[in-house]
Amino acid sequence: MTPLVLLVEDEEPVRRLLAYNLRASGFQVAEAEDAESALQLVAEQPPDVVVVDWMLPGRSGLDLCLTLRRRPETRDLAILFLTARGEEADRLRGLDLGADDYVVKPFSPAEVIARIRAVLRRRRPSLFEDRIEVGDIRLEPASGRAYRRGRPLRLAPTEWRLLQFLLEHPGRLFDRETLLARLWPASRDVEPRAVDAAVRRLRRALNAAGEADPIRTVRGQGYGLRPPEAWSADADDRGQQQRLFEKP
Repeated sequence: MTPLVLLVEDEEPVRRLLAYNLRASGFQVAEAEDAESALQLVAEQPPDVVVVDWMLPGRSGLDLCLTLRRRPETRDLAILFLTARGEEADRLRGLDLGADDYVVKPFSPAEVIARIRAVLRRRRPSLFEDRIEVGDIRLEPASGRAYRRGRPLRLAPTEWRLLQFLLEHPGRLFDRETLLARLWPASRDVEPRAVDAAVRRLRRALNAAGEADPIRTVRGQGYGLRPPEAWSADADDRGQQQRLFEKP
């Protein structure tokens, strides 16, 4: 999977230089000149990381960072600041407001790219790994294959994205709106109930051989991946119940 970087910079020469080097390093790049354009691009296609200049026309990069962190669908985005403000107090302020890292101008494109890779490895490690494994579920992003207990899973693209997102955030609950933005990032016409349907289809694929259900549903709160130890506990309970009904 090729990471998507949203570059928010009003100085065109700087933006072009960074965009060129990012694409040459294997990243996809979207570009915005101000915070409002950036928010529109995020709504259309959520990026994997936002690289934002502190000083922007209109709303500042700090304000953009705060807005992204406050919205459920974007609060987990990786954010890196670019700025000429190199004082320690400014760096601490940016980090306290939710930035993952901070690069002071002037900088080299190589440094920015190295920082982006480091942030993504912390936030989205699956982008740099051959597989994601939680419990008895294994996802192989490069090959597009998924397995449960070694059994191949047949997943449509929507269920694949849902499974990958849940595996990347085990133990966390996500409401419909957050999952909607992740599963259908470019569409504004999909109903929230479509998330419920996608979860049902994913459950059928995951549990087709009678395995324990790994997906947690909390009414009014959303869906998440249960801890793997709970799956095995469910399997043990079913085994005990089955033995109770077996003839001696």
